[in-house]
Amino acid sequence: MARLYVLIILSTIFTCHATWAMAKEEIRGAGSEWLSSLTRELLGSAGEPEFFEWMKRIRRRIHENPELAFEEYEAGQLVRNELASLGIEYTWPFAKTGILASVGSGVQPWFGLRADMDALPIQEMVEWEHKSKNNGKMHACGHDVHTTMLLGAARLLKQRKDRLKGTVKLVFQPGEESYGGAYHMIKEGALEKFQGIFGLHVAPELPTGTIGSRPGPMLAGSMRFLAVIEGKGGHAAMPHATRDPVLAASFAILALQQIVSRETDPLEARLVSVGFIEAGQAGNVIPASVRFGGTLRSMTTEGLFYLQRRVKEIFFSRLYVII
Repeated sequence: MARLYVLIILSTIFTCHATWAMAKEEIRGAGSEWLSSLTRELLGSAGEPEFFEWMKRIRRRIHENPELAFEEYEAGQLVRNELASLGIEYTWPFAKTGILASVGSGVQPWFGLRADMDALPIQEMVEWEHKSKNNGKMHACGHDVHTTMLLGAARLLKQRKDRLKGTVKLVFQPGEESYGGAYHMIKEGALEKFQGIFGLHVAPELPTGTIGSRPGPMLAGSMRFLAVIEGKGGHAAMPHATRDPVLAASFAILALQQIVSRETDPLEARLVSVGFIEAGQAGNVIPASVRFGGTLRSMTTEGLFYLQRRVKEIFFSRLYVII
């Protein structure tokens, strides 16, 4: 995957804006030949045994010590140590544990490469030499790989810093897993003056060495929702004396499914999924409350806010009548 990072991102940085003032015909001619040569050079460097072993060691260290959102202290220290050893300047912290490094001349244009660092609250069950050492935490989403790839890109860029006609910003983001780490880094000014930013995500369903892409939006934006329905609990033998929040939650969950199936253009990609329901523990007791939540996803900002509005309307209209 480090090779993919080199091919897609580094080559783009070197060419798209290292040729900032070149005419289109020059890009098609000498520029394209230079790009081909540079691509082969970068891929060759990424495939060197020493470079590969270096990246493998880093990835395994990060994998063994997973940390949750905004707790990426050890991962951040590792990143800072590697950046320092490469002679790359950085600023820290952003959004508590985030890091922003810089390679190049310091002048415009500025382009970013981004990787996330946080793990998930999951127990790693696979027994292997580099299994997670932190109970209940695991790099199950590949962020250990992303961080390693960005360090690999940093090393390759640093070796060619004199050929950069601008500046590459290396963004090590905390809190990607539903905690808005990107938002907080932007809010704190980490991405100011950027002309663009590149990132990718590992995909285990794709064969090694292949890239999945498409014109336009690639991945959906998402939101999370949480609903708490307060009723009146009691014995299941006397439902008339209760206000059953389980029944209310059932109606609400069914109503949510109609947002996509009956209100959304079939050619638009939108999604409403309920991921959990929490109620009582006894089969003969109607609980006093129910909690449930899930995710909303859309390929457009307008679609995402539409889903958000409709979920609120369903909760505040239907549930009020039921309860």
